[in-house]
Amino acid sequence: MAMKFRWQLLMLMYMLGQFNALYAQKSVTEDQQAWLGVFNQYRFSDRWGMWSDVHFRLKNDFIQKPSQFIVRVGPTYYLTDDVRLTTAYNFINHFPDEAHKNISQPEHRLMQQVQWFTKIKQARLMQWVRLEERWRQKILNDDELGEGFSFNWRMRYNFGLFVPLSKKGLAPGGLQLLINDELMVNLGKNIVYNYFDQNRLFVGLVYQTNSHAHVQLGYMNVFQQLAAGNRYREQHVIRLFYFHNFDFRKSEEKH
Repeated sequence: MAMKFRWQLLMLMYMLGQFNALYAQKSVTEDQQAWLGVFNQYRFSDRWGMWSDVHFRLKNDFIQKPSQFIVRVGPTYYLTDDVRLTTAYNFINHFPDEAHKNISQPEHRLMQQVQWFTKIKQARLMQWVRLEERWRQKILNDDELGEGFSFNWRMRYNFGLFVPLSKKGLAPGGLQLLINDELMVNLGKNIVYNYFDQNRLFVGLVYQTNSHAHVQLGYMNVFQQLAAGNRYREQHVIRLFYFHNFDFRKSEEKH
């Protein structure tokens, strides 16, 4: 009995030692960022519309340096008022960073997305699944871009739960709580260690400015695994987004 206990104790000590070794090998860097974004959805008919969004992101104590500029635009097909299919082109400029200290890295993406909305009593749930094809220009050194692009796929799942906090609810002038999470997974032969890309968890407030627009402001935690596998990045983000829906249908076309 005593011998069995000693072996169990030795095994436990070994496992703890392995865990400590793995934890010591994991490197986590933290940063504070500010993300600004404008989302516009245009509806031209019962079936067709357009999606566009523009983002500017700052890093290093929230505002010291630019991080990314993103623009995305493409057509949307409305299966119903609450189910939408979108395909779009994205351009991303990655401003100078650790791997390219003196030069920006351009990235081109295509995306295919299905987005749907569900009412849950007084609350509203938004979800989307998005597939991206990403072409990032190769980096030669800190001062030069290389020839060609590296390619990978990425799958994203996003949900946002809007919970009314005032009597006006989702109507103009209403205030809502937003709990939003997005999980991203890398795919492709160039991905070796970081199939898990990142998770973005957001908690904030939503103010309904009118029946077609609202503003979101809150805190987002971004936890990302880098390509090396044992390196991670945690970002503490102040996020400010503005959403506007433009409906150009004639009155008789609207349901």
